[in-house]
Amino acid sequence: QVQLVESGGGSVQAGGSLRLSCAASRSTSSARYDCVGWFRQAPGKEREGVAAMDSYGRTTYADSVKGRFLVSQDNGKNTLTLQMNSLKPEDTAMYYCAAARADNSNCLDFTYWGQGTQVTVSS
Repeated sequence: QVQLVESGGGSVQAGGSLRLSCAASRSTSSARYDCVGWFRQAPGKEREGVAAMDSYGRTTYADSVKGRFLVSQDNGKNTLTLQMNSLKPEDTAMYYCAAARADNSNCLDFTYWGQGTQVTVSS
């Protein structure tokens, strides 16, 4: 199993920045992941993908966050980070990090999830 723990959420005014972190650990030596990502879910809305990174370091972003959010990974520390700049009220949501295996460099379904961290952006 892979355990994921998010931190860094909070409240900020529109235009501000937050940095989310996700610490990954493995409960067994056989547990592993290849892809990592950030998702968010606002009240009354479906969960949506925000950013993802595969094992080659290639990143993808939701159109709504392109140019404002940056995902990075410190493999040595098993930490995934989401730098969020120019935050908007519509970015308000619970943010989750997730991990997945890959098949021939294609990320499979995200099966490991953290508990989430709340981000609130006020206007």
